[in-house]
Amino acid sequence: MSRRRDLQKNLFGGTTSNARQFGMIFTLVAIIVFFQIMTDGLTLTSGNMIALTQQYAYISILSIGMLMVIVAGHIDLSVGSVAAFTGIVVAKAISEQGLPWPAGIALGLLVGALIGAWQGFWVAYIGVPAFIVTLAGMLLFRGGNQYIGNADTVPVPEGFRTIGAGYLPETGPDTGYNNLTLLLGLALCAAVVWREWHARRVRQRMEGAEPAPLWVSAVRLAVMVGVILFATFRFAGGRVGTSFPVSGIILAVLVIAYSFYTRNTAGGRHIYAVGGNARAAELSGVQLRRVNFLVMTNMGILAALAGMIFVARSAASGPQDGLNWELDAIAAVFIGGAAVSGGLGTVSGSIVGGLVMAVLNNGLQLIGTGADMVQIIKGLFLLGAVALDVYNKKQGRFSVIGSLMRPFRREPPRIPAPDTSTREAEFLPGR
Repeated sequence: MSRRRDLQKNLFGGTTSNARQFGMIFTLVAIIVFFQIMTDGLTLTSGNMIALTQQYAYISILSIGMLMVIVAGHIDLSVGSVAAFTGIVVAKAISEQGLPWPAGIALGLLVGALIGAWQGFWVAYIGVPAFIVTLAGMLLFRGGNQYIGNADTVPVPEGFRTIGAGYLPETGPDTGYNNLTLLLGLALCAAVVWREWHARRVRQRMEGAEPAPLWVSAVRLAVMVGVILFATFRFAGGRVGTSFPVSGIILAVLVIAYSFYTRNTAGGRHIYAVGGNARAAELSGVQLRRVNFLVMTNMGILAALAGMIFVARSAASGPQDGLNWELDAIAAVFIGGAAVSGGLGTVSGSIVGGLVMAVLNNGLQLIGTGADMVQIIKGLFLLGAVALDVYNKKQGRFSVIGSLMRPFRREPPRIPAPDTSTREAEFLPGR
């Protein structure tokens, strides 16, 4: 038994709890394998993987912003409407006012920031609950989208479509693959190898810490590099003119940036502190209003970006854009391990949660499941996944969500109970 525990510790990063962090990834792999069998291999074809990345990149972008909102202890119901409103504003400005499309992107981000700041003002400085503010925003900006667009679709130019429907370009010698996608995959493999090597060096320098055996690092690297290379050749080997989507590049940059921000900066840690215990965080010097304001503003910017990517992929903005996007983003965050009460959650967990929902949705469509049943199954999956995790945690067994969030938990300092015997004695009768 002890040898098995040691093996888990070494394979998954030094502790048994780190091994359990891969539970959600194993769930994702199981779903992929299931649909790969059920669809006779269609799930992992180049065309489907490329389409899957393009179709759900905007939801993953929303889930990054939604994670920070939920970690801070709030909820945002307006993100779909904000995305749709921004999309129609940008499409109108480009197609009817002659605004260059790069300036249109800047305009969209500015509109998103202003909307986020507007909602953040009501939440942070007026004290209206975010649920109410964003519910009002959902109605307001959905109506604004239909009013500005007059319930019509508005096309966007070819250049603007690059951010949603573009791919890494073809360049270099003819290898039968997209060379830039191959280079991207090789760079990612190099980053994984460097990270493993750096982790071993750090553990060697730590007093009393021993790195995992070399063969364990080799196995871990072989698995990760194998997955990366498989995905790289799938993306690079699609039909001519397709490769890794530009929207996927945008998502990857955001994941890296926000992961670093939430893990390694004071601002990121303040968000977790506010969500964990707002009163204690404020007493510790955290500017509560500022954190809430910035979280809502950031959500507005990412919602605007997601809306523009969707419009770019669709080649036009329409009145039905953004419907139920907030529900998909919230589902991704909770499946990825965020706590309803706030204070817990990771960017990577939200992305994995989003991938679980995306692959589930895509696989059900590939096997011919009707749209009504797709919604029913997704709802049951969300409820079942979270309920099972909560049950296992209460029973003291393995909890996917609990294990994913363990690195963010900090045991509160043990403060000895004050000796009240003397004070109590002062109030005894006869004293």
